[in-house]
Amino acid sequence: MTTRVIDLATEGVRGLNAALHADKAHKHWQVLNPAGLHSIAVGIDAPTTVEIDGHVGYYCAGMNKHASVTVKGNAGVGVAENMMSGRVHVLGDASQAAGATAHGGSLIIDGNASARCGISMKGVDILVKGNIGHMSAFMAQAGTLTVLGNAGDALGDSIYEAKIFVRGTVAGLGADCIEKEMRDEHKALLFGRLKAAGLDGQVDVGEFRRYGSARKLYNFTTDNLDAY
Repeated sequence: MTTRVIDLATEGVRGLNAALHADKAHKHWQVLNPAGLHSIAVGIDAPTTVEIDGHVGYYCAGMNKHASVTVKGNAGVGVAENMMSGRVHVLGDASQAAGATAHGGSLIIDGNASARCGISMKGVDILVKGNIGHMSAFMAQAGTLTVLGNAGDALGDSIYEAKIFVRGTVAGLGADCIEKEMRDEHKALLFGRLKAAGLDGQVDVGEFRRYGSARKLYNFTTDNLDAY
């Protein structure tokens, strides 16, 4: 398989993204010298593989569809934002709003994720091997957020039907988010997410707790006024 190499120091982000959109038949790309630049590899709509050798800035792999994108470093704000399908893998840490509004696919972060991880997620499966910051899964509508480490304050604030699995401690739960029973179907779902991340046999699903919506904020009532 031939690898097409793009050096951002000479071709720039616009050159890379234009090439990714124009040459959908090419199956493997290597991106050199990302140097924390923003909007790298956004809007891909092809079953291709992109390897980025270094740290990236804001919105890397945003709006991804079908592609597999690996960041061999840290990622700035909004990595995999509004992703539709495919897979984004960050080998380092991620800044705020990782996987924000993403509709599908999977986002794996080997390190920690900052605040608002999975905010308004709509079907994506996010797995963080480290810790996540405050307000993660705020208004999360669908999908899963799996955290092997600890979670910050206000987890799942105003959550809808997304499922949250946390192995470590939770600093605090947001409005309408509660701990829920971990039934067999949830253990099976979690095992599938761990297996997809290559962690089957390494992590015991029995070590996780599940969080989700209490469903008290679906309809406005004066009894819940203080929670809105």
